[in-house]
Amino acid sequence: MNAPVKLDALPEWQLSDLYAGRDDPKIEADLAAAKAANDELVKLKGRFVQLRSDPLHLGELLDHGIGLYERAVNGLWAVGAYAALASSVAKDDPAWAKFEGDLRTRSSQIGAESLFFTLELNQLEDNEIEMAFKAHPPAARWRSWMRRVRLSRPHELSPDLERLLIDRSPAVANWVRLYDESLAKLSAKVGKESLSLPEVLNRLSDPDVTRRKAAAQGLAKALEARTPELALSMNTLAFEKQVEDRWRKYPTPAASRHIANEVDADAVEALEAAVVEAYPRVSHRYYALKAKLMGRKTLDYWDRNAPLDTAKPRAYDWKQAQGMVLESFSDLAPKFADTAKTFFDQPWIDARPRAGKQSGAFSHPVTADRHPYVFMNYMGERRDVLTLAHELGHAVHQTLCQPLGTLLADTPLTLAETASIFGEGLVFERLLAGATKAERLGLLAGQIEDGINTVIRQIAFHRFENRFHAARFEGELSAEQIGAIWLETMGESLGPAIKLNEGYEHYWAYVSHFAHAPFYVYAYAFGDLLVRGLMEKRREDPAAFAPLYEDLLAAGGTRTYVEALRPFGLNPREKAFWTAGMTQMERLVDAFEELV
Repeated sequence: MNAPVKLDALPEWQLSDLYAGRDDPKIEADLAAAKAANDELVKLKGRFVQLRSDPLHLGELLDHGIGLYERAVNGLWAVGAYAALASSVAKDDPAWAKFEGDLRTRSSQIGAESLFFTLELNQLEDNEIEMAFKAHPPAARWRSWMRRVRLSRPHELSPDLERLLIDRSPAVANWVRLYDESLAKLSAKVGKESLSLPEVLNRLSDPDVTRRKAAAQGLAKALEARTPELALSMNTLAFEKQVEDRWRKYPTPAASRHIANEVDADAVEALEAAVVEAYPRVSHRYYALKAKLMGRKTLDYWDRNAPLDTAKPRAYDWKQAQGMVLESFSDLAPKFADTAKTFFDQPWIDARPRAGKQSGAFSHPVTADRHPYVFMNYMGERRDVLTLAHELGHAVHQTLCQPLGTLLADTPLTLAETASIFGEGLVFERLLAGATKAERLGLLAGQIEDGINTVIRQIAFHRFENRFHAARFEGELSAEQIGAIWLETMGESLGPAIKLNEGYEHYWAYVSHFAHAPFYVYAYAFGDLLVRGLMEKRREDPAAFAPLYEDLLAAGGTRTYVEALRPFGLNPREKAFWTAGMTQMERLVDAFEELV
């Protein structure tokens, strides 16, 4: 049961059903097809506004034009996905980095030619669009996509300025590339070992405190050595964002992310307030209880995720993980398990850690006319089983909404996390149900810590970003200044029972979301607490829940988060909704305290 997982036996994906390699002629063919569709769309420039008083012909043109736009997107996203996927497991190969960068530039140049399209659509009035949909009903299927396009209407610039931003975007993206490559090359000296970022992060959960401490200090030194370029990347990206936000008249640095997520700023503020109010009742209290259980008054930061049992943690081989995920998904509905099983049967998962492979996990949807790919670094621990369930939840969601097409299947981040966190929750229920009484304490601790990491920690990250971007308005921040903000926000969330030892001030540097997608992180907390509400509904009536849930996933991005949750009787605009989720977490701490 505790035998080490054979990492060499873990699956690696095959990308050949996308393209055979960097020289595959299909890449050039798909780029050419995307350009052809885009060129045809460009010929329609000016026609949408000209036909604003002719509903029938405007409706026909909208249907045709958006269809062309989707064809171009499919081609560009396919080659872009291939480049990103191939590069993600070869960050130490300059040839893949060049290939990805060059493709990004070429795709950007092609896409820039149709920049006029959404700008011209946003010159139309709402009533003109609705009249066109009524006059030509097939066009109405694009209503939700049009709604999302029009969210940015107040923040659009002139066509020339929009084109300028697109043309320079590949250069800006190189700062993200620098961030990624710096972390991929990171090597932490831990005793006689040199560990990659995924390996050293995994070591922070080791049962042996000396190994945890050595890993934590080794990571701190490795990050410290990298902070000059990582801080420069963060500063530059934040400044670039400031300039664009100022021109677009966004009221706050997070405003563009809220629009992309189709979330009201008030809802995010209510979420943040509910979580911060619960800090003392959940994270502060839990870590004090954990310290007491470990015979300490305070815990060093490397003990935060320490297992309560000092014995070697249970290891799960790949077959065991697969079985738990499929059985858990089947409990919800056979269709979910059948869809997930396809990813195990096909070479669509890359789970084996190896040199040059970036850290983290994701499920990449590619396009709606292709299948997703799942990426993770599987080490055989309980959290890796949950990560597998999380990413396969994404993959099932992405597969179920494929019939909508790429534009309509594209789901806002807050709803995109729903299936992943739900899948993770299902697997945890199975783990808990099969546990002995002695194992329940450790499992409850794991569930609480997962909740803290997904909700409280991500809201702390969100607050860190807010403070960092606010400070950046006053000028460039040194790595030391960034570290001070990090210590402040993380200290607030973790509470007095966690000691932030020397070296922890550098740990902001490995959270690549700050560079990749500013203000993305609150989506995890949003999704987790939202799922807690959905899981309560499932407990009330499992049979009635499954078809409603499948319908929610199959709807992709065609519904707002308020519309998506209405059939379940949930209202995420109310602070009480988020407070209820935090109360569920508090009850877990209550149960843990009873066992301490």
